[in-house]
Amino acid sequence: TPLKPDKIAVPDVCVIPASAVLINPPEAGVEFEVPADLTLTDCLQDFLNLLTSHPGSFELEISQFTEMLNSGWVSSEESLQEVVEVIYQQATTVPNFTYTGARLCNYLSQNLTIGLRTNIFRQLLLLRCQTEFMKRDEAVKGDEKTRKKFHSFVLFLGELYLNLEVKGVNGTVNRAEVLQSGLCDLLSALFSNPVDDNLTCAVKLLKLTGSVLEDAWKTKGKSDMLGIIQRIENVVLDASCSRDVKQMLLKLIELQSSNWGRVHTPVTYSEATPENDPNYYMVSLPACPPARNTITSASSMIDSLVSGASSPNMSITRDHFFSLRALKYRHSWQ
Repeated sequence: TPLKPDKIAVPDVCVIPASAVLINPPEAGVEFEVPADLTLTDCLQDFLNLLTSHPGSFELEISQFTEMLNSGWVSSEESLQEVVEVIYQQATTVPNFTYTGARLCNYLSQNLTIGLRTNIFRQLLLLRCQTEFMKRDEAVKGDEKTRKKFHSFVLFLGELYLNLEVKGVNGTVNRAEVLQSGLCDLLSALFSNPVDDNLTCAVKLLKLTGSVLEDAWKTKGKSDMLGIIQRIENVVLDASCSRDVKQMLLKLIELQSSNWGRVHTPVTYSEATPENDPNYYMVSLPACPPARNTITSASSMIDSLVSGASSPNMSITRDHFFSLRALKYRHSWQ
């Protein structure tokens, strides 16, 4: 039976047994000692601070620390909820811990148990994330502090999507489908209020997860990424965001069109299609370098458009805009 947030009680203070444990592998070069009578929250926070300052110690420390938690320190849903909350807060307030926090969540979801139940941590974690997810429409329109908090959550969810492993009934390891659809909804929310910081967050999320998301959608025959790119193009043309952000969005479009920068086997001209050749729509451009005044005109026109400049003599369609952008980038590659 799925857990419901309103059924989770406020956790009691959990006191760690007096038999302190020293986690200090010689290779780690760092020391994590558990003092007697330390509360679970304090102990966990100290461990997270260790991983934040020494992320390379993760592999050395995590197994023994999890054994400590399983030895009786985390014995109820209430205490496990406390663990989830401490990790969530660290991952969404300390930028350097976002990736490590996602790795930690993946490890604990598979190895932290209450009795014979091994997936309870992941359930509680997803419920905690859902609480923030449901606030997305209000958060993207909130004040700067509210938006900043929301952006931290978005990037943490992106890391969770890449790192949280879900085992299928046949033993296969997959990514959480609920996070995949959630990220799409979060991107839609960010683009619904295209101010600079929302757009910057969307770019960061797509750089982080774009290639994996697009591969997953293509496997299902879905064109969600095409819809996202079209939203970005509309923002570049219509939104009143800064020139720097528009340039950032243009570079993201170029990154996606080049298969997210991944190396792939070149195709011949006769085999080229929009699906297998990121430069398919550029083959009609001149093979020889265009005249200097043509490049200058194209570059200045696109720069003027991106910067929001207007001219009574400038009339440009969407297709012309992206043709000029392709021309400019082609010249910069030669």
